[in-house]
Amino acid sequence: MATPPCRPDCSRLVWIYILLGALGNIRAEQIRYSVREELEKGSAVGNIAKDLGLEPGKLAERGVRIVSRGKTQLFALNPRSGSLVTAGRIDREELCDRSPKCMANLEILLEDEVKILGIEVEIIDVNDNAPSFGTWQREIKVAESEIPGTRFPLPEAFDPDVGVNSLQGYQLSSNSHFSLDVQSGVDGIKYPELVLERALDREEEAVHHLVLTAFDGGDPVRSGTATIQVTLVDTNDNAPVFTQPEYHVSVKENLPVGTLLLTIKATDPDEGANGEVTYSFRNVRDKTSQLFQLNSVSGDITVLGELDYEDSGFYDIDVEAHDGPGLRARSKVLVTVLDVNDNAPEVTVTSLSSSVQETSSPGIVIALFNMHDSDSGENGLVTCSIPDNLPFRLEKIYGNYHRLLIHRTLDREEVSEYNITITATDQGTPPLSTETYISLQVVDINDNPPTFVHTSYSAYIPENNPRGASILSVTAQDPDSGENAQVIYSLTEVTIQGAPLSSYVSINSNTGVLYALCSFDYEQFQDLQLLVTARDNGNPPLSSNVSFSLFVLDQNDNVPEILYPALPSDGSTGVELTPRSAEPGYLVTKVVAVDKDSGQNAWLSYHLLKASEPGLFSVGLHTGEVRTARTLLDRDALKQSLVVAVQDHGRPPLSTTVTLTIAVSHNIPDILADLGSINIPTDPDDSDLTLYLVVAVAVVSCIFLAFVIVLLALRLRHWHSARLLQAAGSGLSSMPTSHFVGVDGIQAFLQTYSHEVSLTADSGKSHLIFPQPNYADTLISQESCGKSDPLLVSQDFLETKGDPNLLKVSQLYNESYHTKIWTQSFVNISNCVCAILNKNASFFRDRVSYVTLTDLELTM
Repeated sequence: MATPPCRPDCSRLVWIYILLGALGNIRAEQIRYSVREELEKGSAVGNIAKDLGLEPGKLAERGVRIVSRGKTQLFALNPRSGSLVTAGRIDREELCDRSPKCMANLEILLEDEVKILGIEVEIIDVNDNAPSFGTWQREIKVAESEIPGTRFPLPEAFDPDVGVNSLQGYQLSSNSHFSLDVQSGVDGIKYPELVLERALDREEEAVHHLVLTAFDGGDPVRSGTATIQVTLVDTNDNAPVFTQPEYHVSVKENLPVGTLLLTIKATDPDEGANGEVTYSFRNVRDKTSQLFQLNSVSGDITVLGELDYEDSGFYDIDVEAHDGPGLRARSKVLVTVLDVNDNAPEVTVTSLSSSVQETSSPGIVIALFNMHDSDSGENGLVTCSIPDNLPFRLEKIYGNYHRLLIHRTLDREEVSEYNITITATDQGTPPLSTETYISLQVVDINDNPPTFVHTSYSAYIPENNPRGASILSVTAQDPDSGENAQVIYSLTEVTIQGAPLSSYVSINSNTGVLYALCSFDYEQFQDLQLLVTARDNGNPPLSSNVSFSLFVLDQNDNVPEILYPALPSDGSTGVELTPRSAEPGYLVTKVVAVDKDSGQNAWLSYHLLKASEPGLFSVGLHTGEVRTARTLLDRDALKQSLVVAVQDHGRPPLSTTVTLTIAVSHNIPDILADLGSINIPTDPDDSDLTLYLVVAVAVVSCIFLAFVIVLLALRLRHWHSARLLQAAGSGLSSMPTSHFVGVDGIQAFLQTYSHEVSLTADSGKSHLIFPQPNYADTLISQESCGKSDPLLVSQDFLETKGDPNLLKVSQLYNESYHTKIWTQSFVNISNCVCAILNKNASFFRDRVSYVTLTDLELTM
């Protein structure tokens, strides 16, 4: 037991009792102090910090505060000194009335430890009240016939103090006829009585004035006085007598105002005015007079105000009956107020957490609260409960203190906020209950990664799409909240055909919409495999991936490409040969084409659009094979021209054409002769251009004719030598000489080394082409271009043999070589003519015309 220091002007004792609580592993302590009433505000009651073992300045940090209930806060904590001080003047009489002991209860909460400290403070009475009488003047009527020793009741004084500070005695002013006698009742109350010491003589003195003084035992002593006026009357020898020395009544606190409690009754055997009895309260307090009313004539006591058991459960009422002359009788009315369950329990939340993280483990304290019911008995027994479906539980720790704990793990994604209803119910009949609501926010943590709506995504986009076209929108959902639920989309960077993925596709990081950054080409690639990542904005961030397949749809954006027959780079057209003896169905050639598209966009069909001789040839719809449709006739032209269209099956279809030139003959000379007779179609609008071309061709033809005549003369000159060479050429019989014998040989020579002259109307690009011999029926042999002419035998080879015959052959070879030089000279002359024509380029600026010498009739 500890005794806190007392102030010099007080002698109080402090009792500290420490109780160990076993509920909730929380230690409960109870401290007792005592303090005098009527001290100034801020007067020290006890050193809380010292009794708790805390430093004075740590009270605020530890969350130490008073949580006492009540309408008036009597005490407060001084955070600097750590002391419990008075919150104002304390009036013991107002607080505890005349109770022998006056105790004030309060609780102190140590919030950091969830610890409750019970404190009882005894209010020590001081002599702050003087005894007082109900009335300052009292008249007593005394019959002059009264004999000495007769007693007359005097008014009692009332002192609200207790102990030695309460009423201790009475004094009466000196008088020769009367004396004072004080009687003590069974309840300890002192009753003053006036005693007649000697006989009265009304004629000598009709009125006696006395002063009655009541004093207490305080230091200093306080007193109160009342004036007693004794009036002598005629003889009244009977005083009223109550039927009962004490009246007992029990009533419920909810008794309606105006209800009759009981009726008191006193009788007086005197007659007349001496026997007329009236009733009144004696020494009634203000509180009693406000609750009860006494009818002075009938003696009926009725309820004047509302009774409250919680305010006072018992009332002691003094009543008296007096007759006309003033004789009096005393009695008591004892009123017991019965408790009624008229107060619902009160719930006071002393500590509360408004939010908790969803990962909080079970056992975390959410709230600390106290329950109280002002009723008594079973009406004041309170139980509390919460709904069973909540992940919380209640635990009683000290007295009526309970705490709310987490019972199961919380998940914000299931429930983000709990509105907890705490129901406090008493055990009265009928029971009353109070509901207190606690709102608890579950704080989110980033425990859920974003989840895509689908396990994988695929989309189709047509090729040649516009840049920036929207492809697809992916969506990921995150059940978290706030920044933890903000989803950011991105693409995993990879390399596609040497270029980064970001050059093909992008994604909106906020909406998840994918966009095409380029125009896709189905012929470049048909699909893209992407990996989309959804990441939240939590700390640390969580993410998930989903595969995305982008398929490029083919469009008909490529025309068919002709692989065969391939157009020569110089712009000339290849010639296909067909013998006149070909039967129907004879395969002339085959058009080969491909389409870079796919599907039906690449399905090709072949159609004969135009033919110089309709019905002579046919084209396979799917094979592109050009075959004869009938037997060739002599009237059929040597040169046949076909226009073949290759068309795909796209929407819309695309097509390309190729022109085929087919020569119908048995040998090459006939073909050349016939080709010379083919007329070249002219454009009427190009008459001037045609004129220039005809003049140029005529000049070249004349020069070429002169060259041929000179060449024939030279050949006739050496004709004889050639015959000698044939006679002696047994060793040279294996050498090819067909190109050099006779007129036919000359014609073959010219055909072999014929030149194609191309004249353009707007530039100096006129040129001569030396075509190679046609070794096949369909294509010009590309390999022959690189081969040397077997007739061009080197001079050194011939000279090494030393044979005269070989020497003649060498001479003949040189003559052939000179012939070729002459031919080349002719070509140079032709180029000069072309240069002259180019000077008139203004006439041919927008026109192009080609003249092929092989298309002219070349005769010997």
